[in-house]
Amino acid sequence: MIMESKYADIKGRIFDIQPFSVHDGPGIRTTVFLKGCPLRCVWCHNPESNNCGPELMLHTDKCTGCGRCLEVCPSGAVRTGGDGTVVTDRALCTQCGECVKVCEYGAREITGKEESVQEVMDAVLKDRLFMETSGGGVTISGGEPLMQPAFTAGLAAAFHDERLHVAVETSGFTGSQVLRSAFRDIDLILYDIKAFDEDLHIRCTGVSNRTILENAVILKKEMHKDMVIRIPSVPGYNLTPDNIRKTGEFVARSLGTDVPVHLLPYHNLGEGKKESLGRNDFLDVKAPGNDELKEYTDILNGLGLAAQIGGSM
Repeated sequence: MIMESKYADIKGRIFDIQPFSVHDGPGIRTTVFLKGCPLRCVWCHNPESNNCGPELMLHTDKCTGCGRCLEVCPSGAVRTGGDGTVVTDRALCTQCGECVKVCEYGAREITGKEESVQEVMDAVLKDRLFMETSGGGVTISGGEPLMQPAFTAGLAAAFHDERLHVAVETSGFTGSQVLRSAFRDIDLILYDIKAFDEDLHIRCTGVSNRTILENAVILKKEMHKDMVIRIPSVPGYNLTPDNIRKTGEFVARSLGTDVPVHLLPYHNLGEGKKESLGRNDFLDVKAPGNDELKEYTDILNGLGLAAQIGGSM
């Protein structure tokens, strides 16, 4: 057995394990994506992470209309539409996965599965050589890892037992005691500040940012964690000189000028995922170019901060 048995009973729900990640911390990393998030960012690029439970994703471009899913669906959620196409009633779907088993074309999948810390470790350690030789490690992402604090803490402790560097991607939206317990064994915090003004943050994410800003200070000043502040940069929402300047001033004043700031350019990869989940809250935004973003890194650099475009380190 690769891992100590003391972690075998700690379980959580994940939706992906992605090896060879180069934008989620230093070196080559394996990123573990956890299900569940308390925020509803309008630009979310992992919408399959929003809900805690399993979800059916339909890739209609792969569907041939063979009808096998109709034959096996126990809840009657799958039927033939008026135009002969296969239609799924999500209100009746129980995410049992029977239709996924018979689909030979990958048109159906269930995202989100329960795994133990041991199972995750067995998968992650297959790429240990690449992580160690590159100065990389493991990144726990989501969703929001703080939605599963015991699982996150168990993963971090197990990775540390294997002498792996552990990073976490988080919005910091939780109670301070949960934060302290879940992130005790985290080496690097990749911390999102989506917007500085509270009203703007609520408009973009659905929640206040007061706890997020307070927890950033706890992580840096009380827990002495290495941090990178990351700002998802979305034109028409939070990519404004006022927001970038105020966020930078908060970082410099409350966290310190030794904390780097990364501007993460918006991309629309999440829009196709929304469609496969049956959602229609699409975002019509053009990704910002590097020339545009450089104006904002200049603002941050002017405050004494080390700012860059993108998340690679």
